Amino acid sequence: MTSTTTPATSPVRAGRRAWFALIVLTLAVVLLAVDGTVLTLAIPALTADLGPTSTQILWMGDIYSFMLAGLLVTMGNVADRFGRKRLLLLGSIGFGFSSALAAFAPNPELLIAARALLGVFGATIMPSTLSILRNLFDDPRQRATAIAVWAAGATGGAAIGPLVGGVLLEHFWWGSVFLLNVPVMIVIVVAGLALLPESRNPAGNRIDLASAALSVAFIVPLVYAIKHLAGSGFDLSVVISAAIGAAAGVLFIRRQRHLAHPLVDVSLFRVPAFAGAVTAETIAIFAFVGLLFFFSQYLQLVRELSPLQAGLVELPATIASMLVIAVASTVLTRLGRGRAIAVGMTTSAIGLVVLAGAEAAPGYWLLCAAIAICGLGAGLSTTLATDAVVGAVPKERAGAASSISETAYELGVALGIAVLGSVQTALYRARLDVTALPDDVGSAVEDSLASAAVALQHAGPDGAAIMDNAQHAFTGAMQISSLIAAALLVVAAVTAWRTIPSPVAKDIAS
Repeated sequence: MTSTTTPATSPVRAGRRAWFALIVLTLAVVLLAVDGTVLTLAIPALTADLGPTSTQILWMGDIYSFMLAGLLVTMGNVADRFGRKRLLLLGSIGFGFSSALAAFAPNPELLIAARALLGVFGATIMPSTLSILRNLFDDPRQRATAIAVWAAGATGGAAIGPLVGGVLLEHFWWGSVFLLNVPVMIVIVVAGLALLPESRNPAGNRIDLASAALSVAFIVPLVYAIKHLAGSGFDLSVVISAAIGAAAGVLFIRRQRHLAHPLVDVSLFRVPAFAGAVTAETIAIFAFVGLLFFFSQYLQLVRELSPLQAGLVELPATIASMLVIAVASTVLTRLGRGRAIAVGMTTSAIGLVVLAGAEAAPGYWLLCAAIAICGLGAGLSTTLATDAVVGAVPKERAGAASSISETAYELGVALGIAVLGSVQTALYRARLDVTALPDDVGSAVEDSLASAAVALQHAGPDGAAIMDNAQHAFTGAMQISSLIAAALLVVAAVTAWRTIPSPVAKDIAS
């Protein structure tokens, strides 16, 4: 009796068309990431024009990430069923329309509504980009390079948001930061029609609407609780929203375990490699984006740079995250996925330690070097963690897996700003002594460095001395926050090293 062995099918290498399609996908994710950070620079100008309340300003910033994080999982599954290309193109058209609506909003209420729509349509674009990528690149090494390009768009887009905003706001009105999206989205739609392949889950499972509602009720209240705690302090709304989110989360997980076709396959989190990759990705973005948010304030309020100048100082982080494209595949081949992710996170931790010292040093060279090291490490760890998540599932479930990865990204952004913001604010206030100041001035200085700068703008020599003390307090708080973030990254690096498999060379080729 003779037995026949079927040889393993070699992965098909992608051609030139796939790489052109990748440019379209990356362009889409760059715009989504820029939109998440560009608004903060436009707040003073739009405040003077529209006159929003402080609560409305908070919602302008928060509603985008609320809707994006809450709907990513659902939209990933919708893309699996109805077609990833179709959903991406429809989402891009909606995103362009919502951007125009935001640019010409005549009042705060309409701007908030437009930002909410941007989050909804952004949620249709994000998971589609990564799942289409997964189907375009079957070869593991090519896929690692492609995901490095995609991840550079995500992290680089967040980093260049302040730079783009600074350039536009120096020449145009505040709506220009939104109107920029329209011509770019037109390019994405036209090029996408020609270059992107259609793909979907052949099973075509129905979307469980109850699970979709619970996923939103799980994520949005928790993100709100964290951001409200960071911005306004602890009160009853924090308790209520956190309780609602936690209860919805429990119900969501229980429902997924009993569905034949769950919205999220929670059993994947029992696999250490999958759970470790998601955790590593979340913490890397947590530290990187959370730090950038306050680093921008440091550059403008302590170093007294313009928005454009601050964006230029942050540019090395963007460049470094893009350099990952050139080295990700090599590092993955030589070290294996788990060890490479750990190396990336350790590199970011080293960058944060250097940054802590550079913030008190004169000049900008050490600052630029430190932020570049952070960008390189964050880009590498995020790229390979994303690859680990997406590569762990069959092609037909790529949309659902990529939506989990993107939800981890958005939660990392929200948690980074909120948690590191709370730490930063507490440390800043602990280093201040406002007892000798008038009540109104003391309250402004204690509230934030930004409000201190406004309150002390015309206070003469005494005001300059008080501002100098506040700047030193902010710098000291930034240094400790940087070291805390570095310590968290070291813990995450150890977790990635121990939980995520690290096949190398011949194992990856197979």
